[in-house]
Formats: sequence, C-alpha cells, structure tokens
Amino acid sequence: MQINRLLEIVYILFEKKIVTAKKLSEHFEVSQRTIYRDVDVLSAAGIPIYANKGKGGGISLLENFVIKKSILSEKEQIDILSSLQGMKALNVPDAELVLKKLAAMFDKNYTEWIDVDFSPWGSNSDEKEKFNLLKTAIINKNPVEFDYYSSYGEKTKRIIEPLQLMFKGRAWYVYGFCTVKNDYRMFRVTRIKNLALLKEKFARDIPQDIWEISHEATNKMIKLVMKIEASMAYRVYDEFGQEAITKNADGSFTVTANLLEDEWVYGYVLSFGDYGEVLEPEYIRKIIKGKLERNLKNYL
Repeated sequence: MQINRLLEIVYILFEKKIVTAKKLSEHFEVSQRTIYRDVDVLSAAGIPIYANKGKGGGISLLENFVIKKSILSEKEQIDILSSLQGMKALNVPDAELVLKKLAAMFDKNYTEWIDVDFSPWGSNSDEKEKFNLLKTAIINKNPVEFDYYSSYGEKTKRIIEPLQLMFKGRAWYVYGFCTVKNDYRMFRVTRIKNLALLKEKFARDIPQDIWEISHEATNKMIKLVMKIEASMAYRVYDEFGQEAITKNADGSFTVTANLLEDEWVYGYVLSFGDYGEVLEPEYIRKIIKGKLERNLKNYL
C-alpha cells in the first residue's frame, strides 16, 4: 500500500538521513520513477523532503526536521498513536508497523496500553476464531455462511455480507446484509455456529442509522424494571450503568434497562434466582412466573 511505503520512506530518512533513489527502489521493489513520485507526494503534504541527483546526492529530509513541529500538534500525535493502538489490538494489518514508526518519529515511547479480546470469559479457541473470521470478512469484504439459532432454538442457514461488529446490551452482534432475507439484519455472535468465510467479494457499505434499520433490534425493545437484593450489588454495578441504578432504603436496588425481549432476557432475569424480582412490565412478570412454575414441576 502506498501509505505504508510513504511512511516507511520518511522513517528510513529519519534514521539514515540520506538514501539514494536506487536503494529505496530496491528496498520496496518498485521503480526509481515511483520513488520520485512518492517524494513529490510527501513534499506536497508538507514534509520537507528533497532529492538531489548526481554524485553524492540522494533523498533526504531537511536537517533537524521533526514531524511534530511541522505538521501535528502534541494532542494530534497522541490521538493518532492511541487510534493505532486500538487498531493493533484488533489485529488490523500493518497497524503495529505503522505504530512503531510513528512513535519513533514523534519521539514518543511505544507503550502497549490496550488489548482486546472479543470472546467472553471461559470461551474456547473456536469462539475466539469466530471473531477473527468475522473481522477478516468485514475488512476484506467477504461474505460469510453460518448456521444461526434464534432465541427460540430454531436453526436456519444464513449467508450475510458482514459490515460491522457491535456490542449492545451486554452482547456482541454482527450487523450485515442477509442474502436469505434480502434485508439488513443483526445476529448475536454466540448463536452463530459453523461459520465459514466465502471467497467472493461484496461492495456494500455501512448504512446510516443502523439500529433503526435493523427490524430485530427495534421491534422488541422493552423497559425492564427489576428489584435486586443487596447481596447482588457486585452484579448490579457490573451490569448496569450508574444512571440505571437506584439504591433503596433497605439496601436493595431498583434497576431500569431497555433490552430486547427474547429468551435471553427471560434467562437473564432468572439468573438472579430469588434475589431478583421483575417490577415492570406486568406481562414479563407473568412470563417469568410461568417459567418458574414449569421449572418447579421438574423437581416434584
């Protein structure tokens, strides 16, 4: 990619002071004409780079040139390096190479302050590979094929053009265009099985207002209000935002959350056992009560 070559040219000159076009062309396996075009591009971008032909000549930067003084402010340097750290954590190709070079040219320490693992605690290698495949498909614009299990356990075969990985409501989703439904859809990653990357390419881009477009994400939203006992404080503060929590006089909590109504929500409520109680909506109370009654029959 040209951007990586341009950056590396500046980095080489920053380290070696002067290099011939011939040496650079051999290093990058391109023609000397391409190198001179790159010099013109860098010069037009405001980098004081010069090419002196003849004996003893070569390509060099203005003496004592420092990128931070001529182009970027201190805040802009930090913002760029922070963004690249995030890209490196996501295993974006060449991000680490670019990060190291820019850190050297900005005269900044290269500190690995962030790491990202999309898979939940206790996941096996298959679950981690699922995220890697989805990331590759999104970056390279490859469709993916998989078996998908709905919240009711129904299995369908799907082919989608994946556009974005999204974290919403304490769960990971992949958003994309489903060729089976001929519409945009959101798929919960944990319900995806037998994921496979397809060789063909797609050209579709991410539309605006993703959450409004996705029917599955907008048509079943509920405002859930629960009372949770004080002994569950660790879960309350881990799983709900501060603005959603009210601490009651007896030490218990009242929490409010907007969630998608499906079997996951019912299971989530039940995971609090007798330490949690649904206050609203009333029909969700009845659903939970019915599930508890049916569950009790299994132990009679």
